[in-house]
Amino acid sequence: MRHNRAGRRLGRDMSHRKATMKHLAVALFRHDAISTGVFKAKELRKFAEPLITLAKVDSVAHRRQAFAALRDEDVVRKLFTTIGPAFAERPGGYTRIMRLGHRQGDGSEMARIELVGLGEYKPED
Repeated sequence: MRHNRAGRRLGRDMSHRKATMKHLAVALFRHDAISTGVFKAKELRKFAEPLITLAKVDSVAHRRQAFAALRDEDVVRKLFTTIGPAFAERPGGYTRIMRLGHRQGDGSEMARIELVGLGEYKPED
C-alpha cells in the first residue's frame, strides 16, 4: 500500500531526486523559464514555489533556508532581490507549466515551466 508516499520517484533514488530538483530549481530561478519533462516540471513546482514564498520576506533565516536548499549564492541573491518582491502581493501560483508536445528522440512529453510574469513565453514568428 502507498500510505503517506506522495510525489513521483522519477526513476531515481532519493539523493539523485533531491539533486535533480535542486539543479532544476537553480536553472529556473536563473533563467526564469526552462524546458523539461512534464513530470519533472510538476515535481519542480512543489520544490520551487515554497522557496519563492520564503523569498517574499527578506530575512537572514529565510536566506539561510533558501541557501540550504539551493547551494548557490547568486541564485539566492536573485531570488530575494528580484523574484520575491515581484510576487510580494501574489498569494500563490508563481509558476506556469505549458505542454510543448513530444520530444523527437524518445517521444517523451515535454513542458516549459516559467515564472509567471517574469519568464513569459513569446512565440516566434
